[in-house]
Amino acid sequence: NFYTATIYNKGAELIGMFHTVLGPEKFRAGTDLYFDRHDGEAATCDDFVKALEDASGVDLSAFKIWYSQAGTPKVTARLDHDAATRTATLHLEQSEAPTPGQPTKQPMPIPLKTALIDEHGAEVAPERLILLDRASQTVTFDNVATAPLLSINRGFSAPVIVDVARGPHDLELLAQHDSDSFSRYEAMQELMLGGLVAAARGETVDHAPLIRAIGNTLKSNALDAAFKAEVILPPSDSIIGDRMERVDPDAIHAAREHLRATIGAELRNDLLRARSAADAPGGDLSPDAKGTRRLKSIALGLLAAGDPREGAELAKAQFDAADNMTDRQGALVVLTSLDAPQREAALNAFYDRFKDDPLVVDKWFALQASAQRPQTIDEVERLAAHPAFTLANPNRLRSLVGTFAGNQWAFHHASGRGYRFVADMILAADKLNPSIAARLVPPLGRWQRFEERRAALMRAELERIVAAPGLSKDVYEQASKSLS
Repeated sequence: NFYTATIYNKGAELIGMFHTVLGPEKFRAGTDLYFDRHDGEAATCDDFVKALEDASGVDLSAFKIWYSQAGTPKVTARLDHDAATRTATLHLEQSEAPTPGQPTKQPMPIPLKTALIDEHGAEVAPERLILLDRASQTVTFDNVATAPLLSINRGFSAPVIVDVARGPHDLELLAQHDSDSFSRYEAMQELMLGGLVAAARGETVDHAPLIRAIGNTLKSNALDAAFKAEVILPPSDSIIGDRMERVDPDAIHAAREHLRATIGAELRNDLLRARSAADAPGGDLSPDAKGTRRLKSIALGLLAAGDPREGAELAKAQFDAADNMTDRQGALVVLTSLDAPQREAALNAFYDRFKDDPLVVDKWFALQASAQRPQTIDEVERLAAHPAFTLANPNRLRSLVGTFAGNQWAFHHASGRGYRFVADMILAADKLNPSIAARLVPPLGRWQRFEERRAALMRAELERIVAAPGLSKDVYEQASKSLS
């Protein structure tokens, strides 16, 4: 009964794979034919695929399994190099985890743009498109004199999880030199994630390769500001948790904050230079200007992690001087997670200025609900009683309760108060808008991913929801399925 973003995102990625396989000219010819045939009709996915096939002469029938088979494929890749024969061999395997109703899965066609590069980023084997359509496959690259680096799934050519056996040194080189921006971003994120997951498990981690890669990125004149901003941003607590068999919110949060503080302290001068160079008038809406404003706030957040006092001063100065919402909100994001006098002053000034603009007030609620502070649960409970908060407004409900439920560290407060608060809001909202209330259930439904004590607290709240008298069918369906 619930449409989610999955069908739209998956459909878009599947069409992207068609584009990759066919190339831009044949893909365009296929879409032109599709519109010629079906404009104004209730067309189907089969109609679309047929038009692409007829225009290109390429059989795409194997890709239809993507429409019917659930789950995200995982591709394991290993690259071997033989100096004597000057060859590199890529070993690929794909696997699909069981899902409800589909305990066994068939191999799926997975287009992987792949290149081999040296430590300076030069391609020693030009990019080629590999179609992985079997459970396992090997690909040989000739005339490869020295051990290369593997750059795979370039341009996000397939919506899959790629697991490559690469150490921090290789990831550092890819993060600094890969000519494909997506692969470069992925290498940096993998370098961060590997260290963060290890740290969350209590292991000792050397962040030096990552610090060097981030420093190189900040200094580069070849990269635009928007890319720099995204590539240096550490993955969220929830993304880190996805890599762990059992999620420990406190350990994950501590590992992430330690990394942010390390980046902020060791790269302080580079981050300050990035901020000073990343300035654009608020009226400039060009992509370059938007990117510079984004980098300015991301750098500010890392500086504040390294030195909270300096960060609070810089953030308040940015907030006061801002001539656009991006700079103002970027500064407020940093301040909301700090214990500094500037925090309350900025929050009050923001509300007083925009209290008559409902959409901006939604931002005000959401910013506080996303704060990385031990007191966030206290503040969210207080905000639920604020005169501007109402359950009758879906946007306001999502801004406060939905955002809080997505704030992994605060929502999973060890006391269980976060679970109780969200469950109370679901039951209250169910009487007004069952559909919106049901969309707040999934964060509680992930109880099996967490350690035993938190899992029991989450399950208890789901049981309380299911047992509530007069519960809507929408909420009952979500909650009961989450318990099963």
